Amino acid sequence: MENIASLFYGFGVALSAYHIGLMLVGVLLGILVGVLPGLGAPNGVSLLLPLTFSMDPVAAIILLTSIYWGALFGGSTTSILFNIPGEPSSVATTFDGYPLAHKGKPTEALSYAFLSAGFGAMVGIILITLLSSSVAEFALRFSSPEFFAVYLLAFCSFVGLGGSSPFKTMVSIGFGFAFAAVGMDSVSGNLRLTYGIDELLAGISFLVAVIGLFGIGELMLTIEEGFELAGIRARISVKDVLSTAATMPRYWVALLRSAAIGCWMGITPGGPTAASFMSYALAKRFSRNRDKFGTGEPEGIISPETADHSAGTSAMLPMIALGVPGSATAAVMMGGLMIWGLNPGPMLFVERPDFVWGLIASMYLGNVVAVILVLTTVPLFAAILRIPFSIIGPIIVVTCFIGAYTVGNRAFDLWLALGFGAIGYVFKKLDYPIAPMVLAMVIGDKAEDAFRQSMIMSSGSMKIFWSNTLVASLMAGALLLAFWPLITAGVDRLLGSVGAARRGHT
Repeated sequence: MENIASLFYGFGVALSAYHIGLMLVGVLLGILVGVLPGLGAPNGVSLLLPLTFSMDPVAAIILLTSIYWGALFGGSTTSILFNIPGEPSSVATTFDGYPLAHKGKPTEALSYAFLSAGFGAMVGIILITLLSSSVAEFALRFSSPEFFAVYLLAFCSFVGLGGSSPFKTMVSIGFGFAFAAVGMDSVSGNLRLTYGIDELLAGISFLVAVIGLFGIGELMLTIEEGFELAGIRARISVKDVLSTAATMPRYWVALLRSAAIGCWMGITPGGPTAASFMSYALAKRFSRNRDKFGTGEPEGIISPETADHSAGTSAMLPMIALGVPGSATAAVMMGGLMIWGLNPGPMLFVERPDFVWGLIASMYLGNVVAVILVLTTVPLFAAILRIPFSIIGPIIVVTCFIGAYTVGNRAFDLWLALGFGAIGYVFKKLDYPIAPMVLAMVIGDKAEDAFRQSMIMSSGSMKIFWSNTLVASLMAGALLLAFWPLITAGVDRLLGSVGAARRGHT
């Protein structure tokens, strides 16, 4: 009941003409970010983050989260109409979304996607509402060893559950730690990894890094792979949307299962992309119409979209309550909170309840606004995608460089953005995950400080990380996740050898 009362307080904060206007603008900008090739939710949020520096934190976070919702919906639009995922997490939507639209049912395909996405996001928001205070109160018991264990758990979750090669994930995390260490050490005052470059004394802005990694890097890949659009014209009518909505209850099992998968993968650093693929695979595995998957099966649209949006929303919970972002976009938003002078974590609920509950209340409103707007603006953004890429591409480049320059008003940041663009391009080509690098850049300093403080408390003894039940449980979970790929590989090998022995015996 306490959370419900706090939520009503949050609605009092969020329900103003100014905030509603920010939601409308944010969702429209997010949809544009989602449908344009070479951009995405992390880059869209990071590009517009400098514009929020002079805003009130509540208004700023409402704008950024609205951009996030819109970008997720925009990625679904291009997946269905053009067979081009605007977001990595929208790839699974193309498997059945585009075939259904290609059959002459684009309205039905889009309605399934947007309604299931809205349902998934709403489940994620309800989860945040119910659990955020409990998680924050639990986290108040944390000291330096517990915080280090949580950070370690986040990194190990990427290794064990991230979906990429564990070696490549660890390499990405290592790069993130290295970039986070650049500049002056806050404890000793020594310079680290500056190589005599004065501009690096203040360190590397994660905003400049993500603009290069997600914006310029993706654009390089788009140019290399070539880009052609052959879309399907779509017209949304209220009657078609209502008729599609009437069929949604028959897929209630897929909706609930996908929402549960999404919430789990959002809270852990699995992310929306892994959640959407996992949900699609399970839907295909358990569906009565599994043979129709890939030909325009509605369940093949509903499952990944529900999981995608519930994961994207749930990723905000560990960011707010623990200070550990569950996705790349949540990491960018967490950096924004720190720039605004707020410290994500349990004390945020005590120090700024207006911010926390205003944000959670705005998620309810923003989700409804996003569903309505995206249904009414599909024809507009489909028309934008017919603009030649020779025009769109340079606009994206200029936008990226403007965003990088406005971070610190330094020309050197433009070179950094270009350098990180090259890194993003190479990582994408070699199939190295970028999200772990961004996570390490955002919380690498926090993890290092927590480790140092723990060592000071224990006079250099590592036993402090096993000194009580809470920290020992977190460390055990982190180690389990770190070695999870080896454990699963060993079990698979054992089962394979047992099966082979049985076949040989028979």
